[in-house]
Amino acid sequence: MLPAPTPRLRFREMTEADLPDIARLEIGGTRGPEGWIDWTRRNYAEYGFGLWVVETHQGEFVGDCGLTMQEVEGEQLLEVGWHVHAPLRRRGYAAEAAASVRDSACDAGAEHLVAIIRPDNVASQRVAAKIGLVLEREVHAHDGPALVFGADLRAVPGTSASGGS
Repeated sequence: MLPAPTPRLRFREMTEADLPDIARLEIGGTRGPEGWIDWTRRNYAEYGFGLWVVETHQGEFVGDCGLTMQEVEGEQLLEVGWHVHAPLRRRGYAAEAAASVRDSACDAGAEHLVAIIRPDNVASQRVAAKIGLVLEREVHAHDGPALVFGADLRAVPGTSASGGS
């Protein structure tokens, strides 16, 4: 279930060969780059989706973006997540990739999508808003405070389920 390419970006499965690039991302958490790739590959096997490597059409590594299942307060939620290599931020890549991932989730029949974002990550909050997600609630997730942005995909303008483009 790879997302459709965008005007500037394409998606592909993450592999062990991506370790040098993944290691340059600020992914946080305790998995480390090797664990991140292993977790992503397990998600592909279990769910048919995960985080995809995002690169330009010329093959330059941009980051990752995709779908994961996340437990929040005992509930399993479908999350869109993204990481952009620091030197490439503020170019609109995260929103462009996340919108394609959102549309892919919608096309696959997902009804609700969230992004779980730290309160101090204002840039990611802006990305969430750009793809039609709104603040739903504050939670404690992944060992700290988090904001859950979300949307009913059937109502997000621009998605195929809403009758948009």
